Order: sequence, then C-alpha cells, then structure tokens
Amino acid sequence: MLEIQTYDAQKGGNVLYKALAHPLAAEALSRLGSVLRRQGTLAVFDPDGAASMLFALHPDLPPATALFVQDIGLVGHPVLGIPARALVELPDCAAATLLVAAFDADRIVARISHLLPSDMRVVTLDEARLPARLLTRAGTYLDRLNFATNYAFFRDAGGLSTRLVTANYWAAYGAHHVRLWLRLFDAAGVPLVTWEEDVAPGAGGILIDSRTVRRRFELAEFCGQLFIHAVNIAGHDVVKYALDTYDDGDGPDGGGSLSVTHDANAWPSDRYANLPAPRPDETVVLWLQNSHGTPIPAGAVRLDRMGREEAVPLPFAVPPYASVAVDVSTILPGVSWPAQIELRSGRHVVRPRYEVTREGRTRIAHMNVERADLRANPEIPRLPAPLGRGYLLPFPVLAPDRFRSIVQPTPMAEHQADLPVRLDVFDAAGVRVAERFLGRLPRDHNVAVDLAELGAPEGHAELVYDFREGGSADGWLHALVRYEHRTSGHVAETSFGAHIFNTAMTYRDEPQSYSGPPPGLSTRLFLRLGDRTRRSFAALIYPASAQWHGTSRTQLVLHDGQGEVVAERPIEIACSGSMMVWPHEQFSDELLGLAGARGYVLIRDTTCRLFGYHGLMDGQGGFSLDHMFGF
Repeated sequence: MLEIQTYDAQKGGNVLYKALAHPLAAEALSRLGSVLRRQGTLAVFDPDGAASMLFALHPDLPPATALFVQDIGLVGHPVLGIPARALVELPDCAAATLLVAAFDADRIVARISHLLPSDMRVVTLDEARLPARLLTRAGTYLDRLNFATNYAFFRDAGGLSTRLVTANYWAAYGAHHVRLWLRLFDAAGVPLVTWEEDVAPGAGGILIDSRTVRRRFELAEFCGQLFIHAVNIAGHDVVKYALDTYDDGDGPDGGGSLSVTHDANAWPSDRYANLPAPRPDETVVLWLQNSHGTPIPAGAVRLDRMGREEAVPLPFAVPPYASVAVDVSTILPGVSWPAQIELRSGRHVVRPRYEVTREGRTRIAHMNVERADLRANPEIPRLPAPLGRGYLLPFPVLAPDRFRSIVQPTPMAEHQADLPVRLDVFDAAGVRVAERFLGRLPRDHNVAVDLAELGAPEGHAELVYDFREGGSADGWLHALVRYEHRTSGHVAETSFGAHIFNTAMTYRDEPQSYSGPPPGLSTRLFLRLGDRTRRSFAALIYPASAQWHGTSRTQLVLHDGQGEVVAERPIEIACSGSMMVWPHEQFSDELLGLAGARGYVLIRDTTCRLFGYHGLMDGQGGFSLDHMFGF
C-alpha cells in the first residue's frame, strides 16, 4: 500500500498530499531527484512528518542515509527504513546534501543554520512549488484553497465522447477571475496538452467537451484522464462536476450510448466498493487510472468478491497517470451479478469509474470510498424518537410502465459485517405505500430487489436500518440502484449513502450542511441543461427522517452561461414525496435559448434539504442517471 495520508473524517483533506501529488510538483521533484543523485549522499530533516509521503510519491529521489527529527518522541522510530535521529546530531552528519522536507522552509532553514556542517548543501520542498500564478493564496503555500484539484475520466475515441459540466460556484463566496489549469493525459500517462481556461465572472456555467478539445489542439483519439486545478477560488476547495459520456455518432433521435457520472473523489482510499459483477450478457471493465507520478507495481491492486476476503492481485504494473481497462471477469472468473466486487486500490487511485458494455452500448458509473475508520455505533439502534427513522438513503422509482428500478444494499466500510435494512416506498405525494424488510444481510449477500415486486408506483423509495433481527450499524449505509428501460435496453446506475434528513434535532454531524454546522435544512443543487436531442431532468426527493414542513418551497432558477438569472419557477414537493423536473417543461424554448449551452438550473430551497438525481433522456429510450451535486 502506498504510504500516504490523504483524507481524515475528523481533520478533512491533507493539503500536503495535494501539494506533493500535483503533476507539476511531480515533474519538479523528478528533476530535483536527478540533481540530488549527482550531488552524492542525502540526509533528510523531517520537521512535520512529510518524508514518508514524499518518498512514497516520488521514488526518483535518492535514498536517505540519515533522517533527523525535532520531536524527541520520534527519535529512534523508523522513518524511510532508518531510525530517526535527533536534530542536534546534525553537525555530525557526513551527507553531501540536506533535504528539508517542508514548504515555506526559509524560516526552518534559518533556525537550524548553526547546526549545518559547513560543506553541506541545503534544498527544500520549495524547489517543487507551483508557479505563483497558480496559487490562490500565495502567503501560505499549504492553504487548502491553493489545491482545488481533481481528475475526470476523459475520452474521445471509438465514437464515444465526454462532456464535463459545472458552474462557478466559487463566485458565490466572493471569488474573482477564476481560472482552470488543465492537463490531459493519454492512456499511457503521457501529457497530451496543457492549457488554461478563464471562467465567466459570476456564477456562470463551465463546459469542457472532449470533441472541442480534440479539434482545438488537433489531437488523435484519446482515452485517459483530465487533471483540473481551479485557481482564484473561494469557499469550496473541491472541484465538483457532472461528466456525460455520449455516442457522438447518434442520429437525430439519439438512441446510442449515454451515461453520466459524478465528480471524482479527490482523495485516494484503501478500498472502493459497489462494483457490480457482470451479468452473462455484459462485460464489466474497471478503469484503473493512476493518480500519481509513480508507477503502480504489479500486485499492488487487487479485486475481491465482496465479503470473501480472497483478493486477487492484478498481475501488471500501471505507469504514472496511465489508464488501464481491466475486464473484471479475467481477474474473478465465474463471479456474476448480483455479486458485488471490492477494489483494494492501495491508495493509488482517486474514485474509480467502471464501464458496462451490453448489446453494443456502454454505461459509465463510479465506485465509492469504502471507509476504514468506521466501527459499529451502538447508539444507532436506539436513536431517540425525535430523530424519527434516522438514517435514510432515498432514491427514485422511475415510471414502472417504462423502467425497472432495482436496488442492492452495498457494504461501504471495511468493518461492516452485516446490513439490517428495510425498504420504505412512497408515492409522489409522500404517502408510504409499501415496505419490505430485507433481513440482516451478510457482507457477501447477493440481494437485489426489483421495486416492481413491491408494486411501487412512480415516486421514490428509502433504504433504512431495521434491527428486528439484530445487527449493527455505523451510519455509512449505501446502495447501488440500477434502472433498466423496458423496451430500449438502455441501463443506468448510481450509488450513494444515507443521511439523516430534515429534522430540527441534530445527531453528530447530521443532518449534514454544505457549509457551517448541522442541521442542513436548505438546498442548492446543480442541474445542467440538455439540448434538442437529449432532454435533461432531475428526480427531486423531499426525504424526512421525522415530520418537517408539509411541502417544500423550491425555486428553479435558470442561469445563462455568464451566471445571470434568466427566469425563475416555483414548485412544491410534498414531505416524503418527489417530483420529476424537466427544464424544457418549466421554461420556454426562448428562455432556454437565452441560457445557452453553458446555462443551468439552480434548484434552491431555504426551507428543507432536497436530495436529487439527474440525467438526460433522448427520443429512443436512451437515458442517463446519477446523483446530483450541491454547493
């Protein structure tokens, strides 16, 4: 496993990781490694515990012959395979060069200058700083706003193209002159092109289409990843987006491959889950995309049938920033739907995508982080009455005459031994019309429920904890939901986790808030627009753990590409109810034309927290669907 620290549920993201993993830092540290090797032996001063991650991400650096620390409690402990020495022993070190493993290191170097041997060179991580023009806050290099970065699966090949869409949500927090620094890697991890794009002032839309990129830079077909770095931002340090994959050879009525997936989680994890095993008529490909400037060794990444603890290593290496398509049936032959597959990634990748091919069509979806830090919480089976049904995982039930809606509970923490769960089904008006106890499911279960078995109407369902047969819970309840068009054969799937929704009372960090402490009782969701071939939609759900306002007071705010408001429309959704929202039904063609290709709808409510799924539909039964993002 790669020895890096990325994200901690209590402390948040590790900015040092982002700084060391940035592609420009990787290039600079590779050059520095070449210089250091020519200079002779190397010692390291590690004032902040950065050395292990630095050398794990950048093996081009020469091995350290000595390592010094200033925390007396760390003296003698192994770091980089050698015992850490006290800083006061530095005068006796015979190494040619001292690497101070810290950014903004001038004051550190000045503080230890009297300990340096007269002939010892000194270098610091400031050798790998990003250019000043890529920093939002130049005064403190490891400020989280300096590293608003993320990856996107990006392809323009084989008749399939990708389109990244989002909005300048940083403008709402006071950001000005936002720019995107972009680097496109091909399948081998080779940079194809690096460029920058200015973002429209205000809360304007952002659109990056692979076909446009390919024409602009006269590129051949590519299938790799796009690295995104947002500069001059405020508020959020996360780059959020929706990514459409579409068949660019469609006829005027559509009908080809179409899917949408959520933004990558920018922090590598030990494990990922909710990778479905293939059906007999499907091929499931895991896109293994190296997120770092160091190779993934053969055997470092493994696949396992969920719950079996018999992980099979991938027998090949993956070059830096490369993208490899792994047919899961070649690694786990005989494992088929509704079995689930767990990815043990060794912290080498951010949230992976997978691609399912069936009857000539493909669909893309993402895996989710499997938590290593969670344990069963004995309080959850006894949550106080004011929290009602507690943790809910809401998902839409699409019109049953045209779609099958299938849900599969998914283990999403390493220590989840069982899942005691129930399905509650609601019609669009918020009336509970059915329920089914699914049991105390073991980790390796193969339960997948077609909501038609419960007679579910168009509306939504919620997966909830149910302890009638015992079991444990940790609050990290997830599910994979699959939607199948009954006549066209198109399929879409999504996955997400449970939260406590719309209660006046709080429990730990629930109901979650986008900004500030809980409770989160407001909505700000992004819905991109479609076109004449593919209409965009949102399945909006008003989940409530306990009774809240009888109806929502929701505004649909249409923005143009510059962030200006074009029009607004009010809607109301019943508590525990849902609504399908189609921008082309809420707004005229003239208004949508004014919004333009980069326009979008902001779904806003200050009275309750809505949960939403979005997608596109064409005239031939082609559709996509994934959960929405907010800001």
